[in-house]
Amino acid sequence: MTIPASFIQELIARADVVEIVGRYVQLKKAGANFMGLCPFHGEKSPSFSVSPTKQFYHCFGCGVHGNAIGFLMEHAGMGFVEAVHDLAGQYGMQVPEDDASPEERARAAGQRQKQATLSEVLEKAGEAYRKHLRQSQGAIGYLKRRGVSGEIARQFGIGYAPAGWRTLASVFPDYDDPLLAESGLVIVGEADDNADGKRYDRFRDRVMFPIRNVKGECIGFGGRVLGDEKPKYLNSPETPVFSKGRELYGLYEARAAFRDRGYALVTEGYMDVVALAQLGFPNAVATLGTACTPEHVQKLFRFTESVVFSFDGDAAGRRAARKALDGALPYATDVRSIKFLFLPSEHDPDSFIREFGADAFARFVNEATPLSRFMIEAAREGCDLGTAEGRAHMASNARPLWSAMPEGALKRQLLGEIATLVQLSGQELGELWAPAAPRAPAPPPSAPTRAESDWNDWNDRSERVEWVDDFPRPSSSSEKRRFKSWRKPSPPLPPPGGRKLPTSRPDVAARLILSNMAEWERLSQELHALLCDLPGEHGQLFAWLDSQSHEHGVQPWAALREGMRTMPFETLALRVMTGPDGGPIGDAEGEQAADSARELRNVLDYMLDDLLKVQQSEAIAAVGSDPRALERYKALEARRLELRNRLNPGSNPA
Repeated sequence: MTIPASFIQELIARADVVEIVGRYVQLKKAGANFMGLCPFHGEKSPSFSVSPTKQFYHCFGCGVHGNAIGFLMEHAGMGFVEAVHDLAGQYGMQVPEDDASPEERARAAGQRQKQATLSEVLEKAGEAYRKHLRQSQGAIGYLKRRGVSGEIARQFGIGYAPAGWRTLASVFPDYDDPLLAESGLVIVGEADDNADGKRYDRFRDRVMFPIRNVKGECIGFGGRVLGDEKPKYLNSPETPVFSKGRELYGLYEARAAFRDRGYALVTEGYMDVVALAQLGFPNAVATLGTACTPEHVQKLFRFTESVVFSFDGDAAGRRAARKALDGALPYATDVRSIKFLFLPSEHDPDSFIREFGADAFARFVNEATPLSRFMIEAAREGCDLGTAEGRAHMASNARPLWSAMPEGALKRQLLGEIATLVQLSGQELGELWAPAAPRAPAPPPSAPTRAESDWNDWNDRSERVEWVDDFPRPSSSSEKRRFKSWRKPSPPLPPPGGRKLPTSRPDVAARLILSNMAEWERLSQELHALLCDLPGEHGQLFAWLDSQSHEHGVQPWAALREGMRTMPFETLALRVMTGPDGGPIGDAEGEQAADSARELRNVLDYMLDDLLKVQQSEAIAAVGSDPRALERYKALEARRLELRNRLNPGSNPA
């Protein structure tokens, strides 16, 4: 399914990023912008800025930035299409679909409607379970024995499913509604020749824990028996809105606490999460009766840079930790912390805190096993490092674990540690695990290096070099030769000090127009043609901007940015619209807009002068065959003189 770019731009233009972000982050007015604590990394002083004029957010601490759609994707864990639909729904807009057939559109709309309807059904059941809890002394007594207060029960929406087989029939008058079975609330037995399948409630005589997605919508339930019957825990089945491998219990409630506490604590059950919140650790979440998956880890790292997995110290806990290690390794970057906490076999987090106190548990968390150490422990398990065979076995065990890690300093250090344990050098082990690719044949000696080619090209096409506004442009041939010899380094070497080639004039023009599109409409047709006829990505970008201006009028950068996704010039636009600090430049306004307009005219005058110079050369070449060529040359000279006087009063064009 493809959503038209024009719709994305219109949606971004209509959405208010301050309102969207403000639903998740507490924002305070700070000058022209709003500031708050960044939801993407832990911090104590606000560095997260939201601009109502630019319709962008940017964190000066971790560098994350984007618009309203990007925020929903990164913070709420949505995909692009889901974020667009969610945002459009908030503003009463219907999302069109470019390449979908009427049948596909109807099917997609039906699926979205079904998901919304299933969530409504589950919310209604949750309300009923909460009412039943107030009337059940047995369920209330169980929660009290576990130390759960009424406030925590309300925070997590805890309820109770009575023991009857068809209690939900009093909540849903149409108990045969297929949605009750599809949502996982009702089980339909096998049908026989004489009757339809028997229907009955899935959850009976259980304390009910609603499972919420990151938007706070109920997508399923977990139920725990009041005694020791089996199964002790029962989850909703897989449904169109619920997948155990992607969801975490308590994530919606714990997101803000991740920032306050500095880490996410992954536990093994609902009661661990609820009890920890009661005892001062509201940053806990739990998997839903399944091993921790890469999807779980990826979702957690959208909210925090530090994750601690808490497991029992018995064999089962070690096996669970080993599976969590597999899920975490692909996300073990140099700036993230992943640890494994193994409690004494006789304790879970709840009992440990009640016996030893919250401070002791916090110290226990701080001293948890780092991922690097646990990975090496897992690799050497069962290997006798006193023998060559045992060391080779460990190397074999470690290789897939190490290979799953992203490139970085941590991965390189672990290579060295593993090499030491298996009595190889780091280079030997690296070659063993990742043999060097065969070298490409060397280029002929006469072939210029890439650096030499780049610099020769820049010298041969000197009109493409950017001239800094306050740097005098060389006018005479001798000055040009001196400037060329000054700016050209020895061919095999990069520019001095590792500096990049200067930004080109087309880059500058692109930045100034993207940040203030109103200027495009003020340019002459001649300048429009000049920019649209530029070679490569620059010309494509300006031609696209021209079409956007005709179709949509003046648009902010946030809307333009969405409209150019997957376009061949998208990388160019993002590069020129990224500031020195890595943040988005955004839209110019006030005095900045006036300054950028003057700078744009200056740059375009130089670009026009270059074009006129090329046309002069063509006119001179045609003097012998075209009687009007000399007249054209003189007219071009007069225009260049006019430009030169405007750019540098008193100077003559070169």
